[in-house]
Amino acid sequence: MTVSSAHPARTDPIDALLSAHGLRRTVAARLVLGWFLAHADTSYTHAQLLSALQGAEPDKGVTLDRVTLYRLIDRLTQVGLLLCRVDANRVRRYQAMPESVKAMPHFECQTCHRDSPLAGALQGNALDLEAAAEGALQALKALGYQDVSLDLAVRGVCADCASAAAGSA
Repeated sequence: MTVSSAHPARTDPIDALLSAHGLRRTVAARLVLGWFLAHADTSYTHAQLLSALQGAEPDKGVTLDRVTLYRLIDRLTQVGLLLCRVDANRVRRYQAMPESVKAMPHFECQTCHRDSPLAGALQGNALDLEAAAEGALQALKALGYQDVSLDLAVRGVCADCASAAAGSA
């Protein structure tokens, strides 16, 4: 007598993403991609990510050194699962890149160097931004460019730093 399961085996969405992009489904790859997907509105430098991941999954026996992590985030960026931005100080920051997003607007504070997503702040103009990004990407593709993405960085002084500077003056 064969017992059939009423619930077929479900594919882990992280495994599915890794497989769909031609990447191995290692414990480390699942950990890193899972972290980015769980913190999709946050960008991390390599050092910040390494610090956040150390001890994140001790029960799975994964240890990440900085070189392994660098190679992993490089591969995830190459296949379009992560967005890599270089800020004004030439520091690389990585963030989950949703497939449906054409532009990821963000604000870089020149004082505290905090990187903040602007999608919520620009909600009223989101459709205009998406249309402009799509137009620019299509124009580049028509010229023969491949695997293009758009990064919209606004730089200045955040409200917190501006308030602190005004308070100390």
